[in-house]
Amino acid sequence: MPPARSPRAVRRPKALVALGAALTVLCTTAGCGLFGDSGPQNVATAFLEAWSAGDDRGAAALTDDPNSAAELLASTRDALAPEGVDARLGQVRTATDRATASVDVTWRLGPERTWSYLGELELQPAPDTEEGWRVRWAPTVVHPELAAGQQLALRTEAPTPAPVVDRVGAPLLEVTPVVTVLLDRLATGDLPTVTGALARALTPLDSQITQASITDGAARTPDGQAYTVAVLREADYQGVKNAIYDLPGVRFTTSERLLAPDAEFGRQVLTGVRTETAAQLAGVPGWSVQIVGGSGDTIRTLAEEPARPGTTVAVGLDRAAQTAAEDAVEPVAQQAMLVAVSVSTGDLLAVAQNPAADAAGAPALSGRYPPGSTFKIVTATAAAAEDGVTAATAVACPGTTVIGGRMVPNIGRFDLGTVPFRTAFARSCNTTFAQLAAQLEPAALPAAALRLGLGADYRVPGLTTVTGSVPASAETVQRAENGFGQGQVLASPFGMALVAASVARGAQVVPQLIRGHATEVLVPPTTPDPAQLEQLRPMMRAVVTEGSATRLAGLGEVYGKTGTAEFTDDGRAHGWFVGYRGDVAFAVLVVDAGSSGPAVEAAGRFLSAIA
Repeated sequence: MPPARSPRAVRRPKALVALGAALTVLCTTAGCGLFGDSGPQNVATAFLEAWSAGDDRGAAALTDDPNSAAELLASTRDALAPEGVDARLGQVRTATDRATASVDVTWRLGPERTWSYLGELELQPAPDTEEGWRVRWAPTVVHPELAAGQQLALRTEAPTPAPVVDRVGAPLLEVTPVVTVLLDRLATGDLPTVTGALARALTPLDSQITQASITDGAARTPDGQAYTVAVLREADYQGVKNAIYDLPGVRFTTSERLLAPDAEFGRQVLTGVRTETAAQLAGVPGWSVQIVGGSGDTIRTLAEEPARPGTTVAVGLDRAAQTAAEDAVEPVAQQAMLVAVSVSTGDLLAVAQNPAADAAGAPALSGRYPPGSTFKIVTATAAAAEDGVTAATAVACPGTTVIGGRMVPNIGRFDLGTVPFRTAFARSCNTTFAQLAAQLEPAALPAAALRLGLGADYRVPGLTTVTGSVPASAETVQRAENGFGQGQVLASPFGMALVAASVARGAQVVPQLIRGHATEVLVPPTTPDPAQLEQLRPMMRAVVTEGSATRLAGLGEVYGKTGTAEFTDDGRAHGWFVGYRGDVAFAVLVVDAGSSGPAVEAAGRFLSAIA
């Protein structure tokens, strides 16, 4: 009798052996179900899905060392701070007691920051006490070049900001060294003493920095963090350093910022330019992913993208004109503002406000004020269009006139009798213009205003602007009041500067600021009549040579119109001067000035400086 065969010696049929080999090959590309739901491919897929979803603990639970895996996965996510991770399974190669899976990993690290690489997972059967398979944990699961005791780190490199330059390339905003003053209230020991010392040193540099503001800001700052008290230019910091450097709880950092020549320069325009073009100016930060050791030292750089500097932004401002405009309004006690526009291009050359006006926001660009007699520019064109009035037309300029029961006086009730319209304009006869406006059709003044840009509406990138409003009126008295810039007529200095520019150019003037950022015309101006403007220009010249602005007569060929605009029943009034010389059109407003005199004086300072 032949001896019994051992079970181990039983040979498999060749067909079964071949089938097993074929199934092993098939399992390298697709799950064949031999291992059920806990087979290597399914486990690898589940691990990668959890990792991609941000479930680091869930992914770690599918490894043979959950604690170490959870720690490294979490610390890597913290270090790279990704917007997302996409880990996708590639080919799976399976043997009896192990499997290997290729992995395509992509980290999305922020805008324009994508890092991809190929990795590999090793899988092995779970211990005898458990079923299924597990990912064999090692740092190489995160990245194939990562070793024990190492970590991934994301480093960034700040780009060099680009400057903002004026129409001829002079810098308006450029990189400037600054010192940030920080306060840790818990480290002061005596907070009131420290905040008082800071306020005494810093309030002269910025009136908004007070002991109360510092105390409140520090109180709102979480424990252990520092409150930013001020950001100082290097020169300003050196001026106060001795007073604040040794204060307990106060520390300092240095950096660079994009700043104007001084804190007040062009603030009503450059703040908006900086916001509108922030991405262009800032450039794109550089970045790299590195393997670092326990002390943070770089071992190897895995991916790197250098910083791309910002791109220079050019604007239509003129640095010299802006400086002149600011100097012109600075001495005025009341709110004072000046807007200048290029006649030929519509470029905003200057937008200046004194500190009193700054406290009200940006009234130079969007304030609404009665324009007073500067509106006679509009009324004159309306009378020319509707009634054929010319500079030589004889008109009455009595000291007072009564229209619809409303008495209209000239300033001081001066009486010129019957004079050419040119003289009535130059001397600013309210009575003449009230009579002319009363005879116009209800829509005549709004139509004439729109031909000169008043009532047009624009979206100027970086700015909020209002030109003004001129309502139609069927009431004779209202038309009469509107005719000399009172009543319901409102305008901004920006709007009146466009009126002056339109007269000078003889065509529509669309305001422009940032090169490459076109102004959107929301309500377009209509086309002025050249013949009417030919009549108007010599009248505006006469205002300077023989009328109400003769103090400007020695400043070249200046054209203009004064304005006194009452805004209270007791006669308080704003003062205006609107005009142009060469390619520069401008409007000056002094709020509550009482007369046009302060505005004319400011215009004189401006014109003298840009001569």
